[in-house]
Amino acid sequence: MKYSKPALTLDQQVDVLIRRGMTVASRDRALQHLQHINYYRLRAYWLPNEVPASAMGDHAFRPGTDFDDILDLYSFDRKLRLLVMDAIERVEVSLRTRWAHVLALRYGAHAYVDAAHFRNANQHAKCLAKLREEYQRSQETFVLHYRKTYTQPELPPFWGICELLSFGQLSLWYQNLADGADRVAIAKPYGVDEQILKSFAHHLTYVRNVCAHHSRLWNREMTIGLKIPSRPQSLCAEFSTAMPKRIHNTLVMLAYLLDTISPGSAWRKHLCDLMDEHPQVDAAAMGFPADWQARPLWAAGART
Repeated sequence: MKYSKPALTLDQQVDVLIRRGMTVASRDRALQHLQHINYYRLRAYWLPNEVPASAMGDHAFRPGTDFDDILDLYSFDRKLRLLVMDAIERVEVSLRTRWAHVLALRYGAHAYVDAAHFRNANQHAKCLAKLREEYQRSQETFVLHYRKTYTQPELPPFWGICELLSFGQLSLWYQNLADGADRVAIAKPYGVDEQILKSFAHHLTYVRNVCAHHSRLWNREMTIGLKIPSRPQSLCAEFSTAMPKRIHNTLVMLAYLLDTISPGSAWRKHLCDLMDEHPQVDAAAMGFPADWQARPLWAAGART
């Protein structure tokens, strides 16, 4: 089938929404937002309210679908992404630090260039080449200082080079460590098994990319899931098994790790406050269990 739909003016877009049954209390308000938020971007938020198109007509909306509610959900999702990015930043910086600190003390300042410390030599070579590219184009102060001051080795030590790693690259370096004891040592302060940390780092790489591209997070089914830990029991009980690939489980793991990385952080409270500010948001679509507010992790978060 050939695509033949014409572009629509903003007024025509509003007309389509009204014709399909959406309540638009203020046409001017709708026009203002559609001028700056793509119609098809907003469609991801009203899509659950659409009913199947008839053989002869357009998609229609369920009764009660309101443009202002769609904007509220869109605003919630934007704030949620910012909160998630805030937490991911702290996890990423912490994991970089652990990776560099443990391996530098065990094997030396530049041991990351030695393929003997990694399981897959081809992957190590690719990661090292990527790291070298980042170093060559970097204008960070410490990079400029190293280039000016030292001729050998070519690349900075662990504690400098780790600052050039993307989360995706960091995840690959961690996964590829040959000695499981190294992964265990890196994971130890977080109170989780190294396999759990490896899985979560891979998962967060995906989540971070979703947030960085301003994509919908609210009811997304994650392409890359996370491995649910089997201990401690207090943490295991917080995860949702009904919808394991929704954002709720990511939030649980982030909240748990932040207790170690940033003790006393108000991150959980900010998240609980965000949920309170947007009561119309369907928490179940995020994977939240019905009793989530009574569970210890979030009940404590609402108070701190």
